[in-house]
Amino acid sequence: MIEILRGITELRAWRKALPHEASVGLVPTMGALHAGHISLVSLSRTQCDVTIASIFVNPLQFGPNEDLAKYPRPLENDLALLEAAGADAVFLPSVEELYPAGASTYVVEESVSLPLCGAFRPGHFRGVATIVLKLFNLVQPTRAFFGQKDAQQCAVIERMVRDLDVPVEIVRGAIIREADGLAMSSRNVYLSPEERRLAPLIRHSILAAVDAYAAGERNAATLVAKGRPLLEGDPAFTVQYWEVRDPQSLEALATIGERGALIAVAAYLGKTRLIDNQLL
Repeated sequence: MIEILRGITELRAWRKALPHEASVGLVPTMGALHAGHISLVSLSRTQCDVTIASIFVNPLQFGPNEDLAKYPRPLENDLALLEAAGADAVFLPSVEELYPAGASTYVVEESVSLPLCGAFRPGHFRGVATIVLKLFNLVQPTRAFFGQKDAQQCAVIERMVRDLDVPVEIVRGAIIREADGLAMSSRNVYLSPEERRLAPLIRHSILAAVDAYAAGERNAATLVAKGRPLLEGDPAFTVQYWEVRDPQSLEALATIGERGALIAVAAYLGKTRLIDNQLL
């Protein structure tokens, strides 16, 4: 049976009772779990003695006009999925406990958080970094597992861990996709049947640039020109960004060198914001 830890006191007692030598894997989530999340639980189980997931819809990472109120919260289903996947415990804190009245301390990363999603969602990565550092302090994991679909989030957390000397190894899990190529996301449930039919065009636009890269193209602007127009050509999509960036610093590139690159895309399909990426 999976152990359900509903508060900080319970979590700390659980953590203290673990064998000192046990390696602990943490899978932070906002719930509405899908196969992508479960792949991270499986990855943790292969690398760690104990696996704990957290479910917390973090208000700090939602903007004033974003979907905090309607974000899906199918808790019973999430718990069943985590138990079936073999997670040992799940942490289910309340907003009031994690952010007590008058809380005024935040974690702000000031480089890799600024472009891409950071340019369109001010404060988002402050919320991400703050909650992740709190979870690291509470759980004290050996490793923490995050999905590559949120590539910029991974980069921000990796930079935070490096800069603040946090003794946690960050492990990125591969993007898990639907059969038609759409990256799995908790927000995919917002798509209408027609939007869901169109959604794989994001992936197809990326693959056009991937094919050009495989054929030897290294000019970033040329790769963008291969992919972005495919997505912009469909009026159902509103493209926020379609860019080729350094895979670590997320700085803009003119020419792709030995470190490769990250193709990063964000677009609205109707009212639903979708993101995807590809490492080159």
